[in-house]
Amino acid sequence: MKILITGSKGQLGSALQAAAVRFPQLALIATDVEELNITNRNEVVEFVEMHRPGCIINAAAYTAVDKAEDERPLAELVNAVAVGHLVAAALPVGAYLLHVSTDYVFDGNKTTPYLETDPVNPLSVYGETKLEGEQAVLSYKRGLVVRTAWLYSAVGANFFTAMLRLGAERKELKVVNDQFGSPTSAGDLADALLQIAAQIADAPQRFTHGIFHYTNAGACSWYDFAQQIMEKSKCPCRVLPCTTAEYPTKAHRPQYSVLNCEKIKNTYGITAPHWQDALDLVTGNKP
Repeated sequence: MKILITGSKGQLGSALQAAAVRFPQLALIATDVEELNITNRNEVVEFVEMHRPGCIINAAAYTAVDKAEDERPLAELVNAVAVGHLVAAALPVGAYLLHVSTDYVFDGNKTTPYLETDPVNPLSVYGETKLEGEQAVLSYKRGLVVRTAWLYSAVGANFFTAMLRLGAERKELKVVNDQFGSPTSAGDLADALLQIAAQIADAPQRFTHGIFHYTNAGACSWYDFAQQIMEKSKCPCRVLPCTTAEYPTKAHRPQYSVLNCEKIKNTYGITAPHWQDALDLVTGNKP
């Protein structure tokens, strides 16, 4: 099966290309904005018609959570409008569409892991535009949404690379310890997405329309995550806890956004490593 990847130069797109070697039955067509501008409807429809992929994995997104508060039109264009273009392009060729969304569609008022069926209530422009993208995908019978959380890798702009950069520059850092979620390796998410695509390629009847949650197992605060990054990377920078009130940001973030991932396990047989084990791999502490 041919798999069209959007956002191929981002952290998830890069991870998808790296993981693809384990899925020889899948032939990737890797695109970023230079090859395919997903905000241009005609370009997307023509590209998909020309290449006729069996599946599209949308790894492109506007992810600058705080900047989105001032750039709603751009965030909406990439996270919502462009997703509609992918749906319009997928429909005439019958391609499956796997779309990545976020824990930030929730408000964080729960104290137990969020189910796919829980009510959504995003607190930020980023979360609102990602929710609009979800709705576009779910309007398509071959659309599937995978929500993830706290995505990171050794490349690109993310919490992990930011901590390493700041850790090299400073002797100590303050990180919030009252927001809880599940750090998720882009490599593990990429593997999960390709597992779904491979199962659909082998047996199209396995496809299940709807929303699924996928994160690494376990949960922690941003402070816990930062501490582990420094420790596993052998960075001497000291991490100090602080509250969200002490470190205000332009965009509001959910206080608790741990996702329940039983549905993807029960439907596709996909399980995830613990976040600390995943971090060991990213930092090179395990073969």
